[in-house]
Amino acid sequence: MSKEDSNAVDQQRKKLHEQALLQGEKQASPEGKLKADLEQLEAQKTQLKQEIKALEAQKQQRIAEETTAIKSAIAQMVEDGVKELEEKRQNLQQSVEQLERRRDRAAEEMRTTFAGVSQELAVRVQGFKDYLVGSLQDLAVAAEQLDLPSLEEPAVEENPLPTTPPPEEKKPSPQFAQQEWQEEARQIRTLLDQYRAFPDYYGPPWQLRRTFEPIHADRAQEWFFTLAGRGAIPTMGSRLQNILVASAIIAVLRELYGEQLRTLVLADSPERLGEWRRGLQDCLGISRSDFGPNRGVVLFESPEALIQRADRIVEDEDLPLIIIDQSENEVDLSLLQFPLWLAFAKDFQDSPSYDF
Repeated sequence: MSKEDSNAVDQQRKKLHEQALLQGEKQASPEGKLKADLEQLEAQKTQLKQEIKALEAQKQQRIAEETTAIKSAIAQMVEDGVKELEEKRQNLQQSVEQLERRRDRAAEEMRTTFAGVSQELAVRVQGFKDYLVGSLQDLAVAAEQLDLPSLEEPAVEENPLPTTPPPEEKKPSPQFAQQEWQEEARQIRTLLDQYRAFPDYYGPPWQLRRTFEPIHADRAQEWFFTLAGRGAIPTMGSRLQNILVASAIIAVLRELYGEQLRTLVLADSPERLGEWRRGLQDCLGISRSDFGPNRGVVLFESPEALIQRADRIVEDEDLPLIIIDQSENEVDLSLLQFPLWLAFAKDFQDSPSYDF
């Protein structure tokens, strides 16, 4: 074999070898590709698992954070609600305490001033009953004492005596402590006992319409019989209580002297005079029309104007009753000339007498 033939055979073998290699490569490439795909899928699977774990961790973390936030919000809401309820409870407790204090004050006032609603109703019914019984008894006594005229014609006197003129009406000059005024004193005590035991809350005007306790009656009797209607008595502690005592005195004098009695009240301010006006209206059942220069009650801030008015009342043959409020520390000497004056002293121990 020649050298050229050997070269040709080598080249042919080389080509065949290359073709075989190419075919082998062609046959081996799908398996490698599948293997590469599997490896890639495995890598993606691993990566996805890691991502899933990361997402699960994020989910758990977010849930934990949201749960913590919700718990904190709920705890804050509960705390705020508890605080609000506590404030409401405290406010309600304060309101309850205020209402209890008002209830106690009202009960005390009813017990001391009005003697209770039930007692008031019972006393009112009993007083009306006693009033009817007493009126019928007085009517029966008056009927028995009637001096009925005889039907026989009176004999004509041959020498009739000259008739004497009727005595002039005397000016009212009460002296309750004197012996000759025993009948008047008995009537005063009867009226005061009636005001105390049988109060008439719906009586006529100028009659006492309020509960009259024994201490009030003691003050009134002291003024009538110890001071003879001219002097100062200890204050009752409040202006309303003083007005109650003064109203009882006015009611008694009104029974004795009727419209001849003129009440003159002296106080140092319009506010105090307003209290006197409202108190007298309430205790005596009178109206605003009963107050005025020519009415039953006149209010004054200065003693000078009161004295001038009292002088005119005396000139008209009427009876002035001067009432001096507890706020007056000095009493004008000119007031002492009148037959009836009543002053309320603040404290007899600290101020044993008024300054004149």
